[in-house]
Amino acid sequence: MLRVVTWNIRNGGRDSGGPDRREALLRVIAEVRPDVLALQELRGLDLTDFATRVGLRAYRAGTWFGQPVGVLVRPNWPVLAVAPVRRPFHHAAQRVTIGTDAGPLTVLGTHLHPYSGRRRLVEAGWLAAALGRVRDGLALLAGDLNTLDPYAEHVERIARLPQTYRRRHLRRDGRTPDTRAVARLLATGLVDLAANAGPTVPTGYGGAEFSDMRLDYLLATPTLAPHLHTVEVLRTPETHQASDHHPLLATLSLTPA
Repeated sequence: MLRVVTWNIRNGGRDSGGPDRREALLRVIAEVRPDVLALQELRGLDLTDFATRVGLRAYRAGTWFGQPVGVLVRPNWPVLAVAPVRRPFHHAAQRVTIGTDAGPLTVLGTHLHPYSGRRRLVEAGWLAAALGRVRDGLALLAGDLNTLDPYAEHVERIARLPQTYRRRHLRRDGRTPDTRAVARLLATGLVDLAANAGPTVPTGYGGAEFSDMRLDYLLATPTLAPHLHTVEVLRTPETHQASDHHPLLATLSLTPA
């Protein structure tokens, strides 16, 4: 089985004036033992050292304006190609292709714009284009998309947010939930593997800008989706304090090539 996790670890695991959460992050990762780990918000983190401590290899995409992202891979999975998506994302996007028994699997780890739905929609278009060449094969988009899905009811959960955060999830009319970025990606045929997994935010660490939302996604091509075995949001006492997002884990019926 291939174990894939996506996790926003908040400011590289250490906030200015806050606790150092990096050891807690490492404990969670060591326990979960992902084969592929998409991480977001890597500011100030020595990703190579961090990855080595949990037996993974790190592939990092630098950022234009925000924070780097990374895709980490366990050594028994052959890495066939690595390249960032060269577009001016607020954060970044990193593409890693690994060898599996069903063929090459491209994992695209990313983090979309935190404040603007319009900018997220543009970034979603860049991601859709980046996946275009592998859309008929095995591909997985993993990350914090900062966007609500287009098929659930969101009016009440948005209304519970303070006004300053509410605007992040509303269209310009100030009433309509902004789900366009995820809708744009799903329109390409991608399958939302965690549609029924439940919210990924908030945790017990921060999270005033959240109200029982799922902002983290694993979106698979139709060729990959049938390989899904299980998917869950990892809610434990450790993940409740390690970041302001819970990790999202999927297991897929794939083995190394």
